Amino acid sequence: MTRSRHVALQLATALLFLGCAGMSASVTSVTPVTPVTPVTSVATAPAPRLAVDVRADAALHPLASSTQLVVVTTATWDTTGGTLRRYERGTTAGRWRSVGSREQIVVGRTGLAWDDALRPASGTPVKREGDGRSPAGVFVLDTVFGFAPREGTGWIRLPYLPVTAQTECVDDVRSVHYNTVVDRGGVSSVDWTSSEPMRRIEQYRLGVIVGYNVPPVASRGSCIFLHIWAGAGIGTEGCTAMPERVLTELVLWLDRARRPTLVQLPEREYARLRDSLALP
Repeated sequence: MTRSRHVALQLATALLFLGCAGMSASVTSVTPVTPVTPVTSVATAPAPRLAVDVRADAALHPLASSTQLVVVTTATWDTTGGTLRRYERGTTAGRWRSVGSREQIVVGRTGLAWDDALRPASGTPVKREGDGRSPAGVFVLDTVFGFAPREGTGWIRLPYLPVTAQTECVDDVRSVHYNTVVDRGGVSSVDWTSSEPMRRIEQYRLGVIVGYNVPPVASRGSCIFLHIWAGAGIGTEGCTAMPERVLTELVLWLDRARRPTLVQLPEREYARLRDSLALP
């Protein structure tokens, strides 16, 4: 695995609760979730203020050092369906060029919301635990996971995490393991009451961990992945999902040496930020 702290593989035991894969996950959470904040209309919402120049601070914004880019856009903040496009460039100073075709995806069941590390202006939705929104912003893609054993995954060029019956992602905001993928077999003290039992969620047969909320801050949102969808139009609890064919092609393409990055935004915000983020 990479060094991203939210995906540190540890050992733990836990109760097993709701997964991101959508309403098809037949489990129940006992942890209260933060209510969804009312969202100002996109037509009147002020433009977000980015706190950092992406091209000047690669430590906070990975685009500057990336030569592989995944772009996900939706029509509005509240839209569930959207599109995914892939881009690459020869060097970090080069121009982005399109790779493959535009593909259909779904995001959170209530749409998108800003990663508040970007300090967006008031009036736009901000991601919180349990709000059913996928995070909007710029994120590292650094670890693949799946049901397959490690043997036979040599075609994957990102670090690979085999998902077993012990693998969980902790979504309890009170836990020190919040927003962390763990193995429940060996943590000395289980301090959570809510987690995603990843092996029990069929849409997690293959996935990519999104570097959101790193290092973890309580209530900002957890367990954000790219994974197989439950079907067209079926939103997730906060992940971005797609057909298995599309995800397999994406995983085959991703290369750790090229520092792959996800940009996920509503179309209007993407257009506003295209120049400042040097997006294609």
